[in-house]
Amino acid sequence: MIDFEQVKTKAKDLFSDASFLGHINNEEEYQSALELMDELIEEYDTYRPLIEILSASIERWEDQADEFQEFNARIAALGDGVAALKTLMDQHQLKADDLKDEIGGKSLVSMILSGKRNLTLDHINALASRFNVSPVVFLSTTDH
Repeated sequence: MIDFEQVKTKAKDLFSDASFLGHINNEEEYQSALELMDELIEEYDTYRPLIEILSASIERWEDQADEFQEFNARIAALGDGVAALKTLMDQHQLKADDLKDEIGGKSLVSMILSGKRNLTLDHINALASRFNVSPVVFLSTTDH
């Protein structure tokens, strides 16, 4: 049988030490949350429930904090495929030149990233292969 009093006491202690687990209130707490996430990820299976709680808190902060409003608005204005491509480029620290084998020249990559041109089926398949993701990642919601 679960000792609810013990669970409540442990939860109270945990959230007292790290209130940002449930709700991030400022930049300092956000940074603490990111630092803790870095620690927890190293042992994902052990800390999965805590990671899930913390990731929800981080996601709420990033969705609502003023510092992310401009970025979130720009991403929302892009097609899903372009947003995914930009995210992957950022994660892999790639520039437009780095995608010449998958898309073509720097100018074509720039036009796609700015929404002036669309990804072709060949581009999507090449990008999916390079990043080891499903081609669906690069489709816009209006495409499927």
